[in-house]
Amino acid sequence: MAVLPILRWPDPALSTPCPPVAEIDDTLRALIRDMLDTMYDAPGRGLAAPQVGVLTRLFVMDVTWKDGTPTPRVMINPRILWQSEEAGRGEEGCLSIPGVTACVKRPLEARFGWTDPDGVAREETLTGFEARCAQHELDHLDGRVTLDRIGPRARARLQQELAL
Repeated sequence: MAVLPILRWPDPALSTPCPPVAEIDDTLRALIRDMLDTMYDAPGRGLAAPQVGVLTRLFVMDVTWKDGTPTPRVMINPRILWQSEEAGRGEEGCLSIPGVTACVKRPLEARFGWTDPDGVAREETLTGFEARCAQHELDHLDGRVTLDRIGPRARARLQQELAL
């Protein structure tokens, strides 16, 4: 197990859409273990492969571990199958943009489809913070960061804070 370096915005890898995972093998499973170690060490609640310089459609997340009980999720080739029309705003941080939070509007519920590390196809409707976290991580796989989800004035203000 290893803690991997996390890329910082504006690294070009964070703006690059990722191709699908072609094969689930021991190399990918080792990357998953390292990504979980990295996420917990950061300490974060989600981490996408491009954040550690691997351009592939994979993310890990665990929205409960800071409250005591770890419940890690691994989503390989995730996709949104459905999103609620009801949306809400919430503060989001990002391990690739440390010290900055942005208020992002997202659907409150989303049904995800993905493959797990054993190659099993999964589907589940996520709600609340778990839905927000999964949507945030999926954005990374599509080459987007939180700054891409906010208005130009808010983005300019946050970019100015980053430059200080």
